[in-house]
Amino acid sequence: VQLVESGGGLVQPGGSLRLSCAASGFSFSSYGASWSRQAPGKERELVARITRDGIRLNYLNSVKGRFTISRENAKNTVYLQMNSLKPEDTAVYYCYTRIGVTDYWGQGTQVTVSS
Repeated sequence: VQLVESGGGLVQPGGSLRLSCAASGFSFSSYGASWSRQAPGKERELVARITRDGIRLNYLNSVKGRFTISRENAKNTVYLQMNSLKPEDTAVYYCYTRIGVTDYWGQGTQVTVSS
């Protein structure tokens, strides 16, 4: 199982970024997927979750209306579109999936929101 995130970077407040997570080594379309983030000195928190069929979505309250999670099962990829970014969104963003009782994580991608 491998998850590889990309798309992070430095963006000004109010800007946008789209994160991608490419999955391999398992039947991606059979499992839900999630994005989580961890800011310096803070605990990791769940940002968004999507079911395997892409129908049910869940979001952290603070990102509702600004972030959108989506997936393309044909490309084994899950996305996180982030708009109206705020300095408090600065964190390392991770994608992960749970297979059975095991969580699999990517290496993370840094998002920095600063002027």
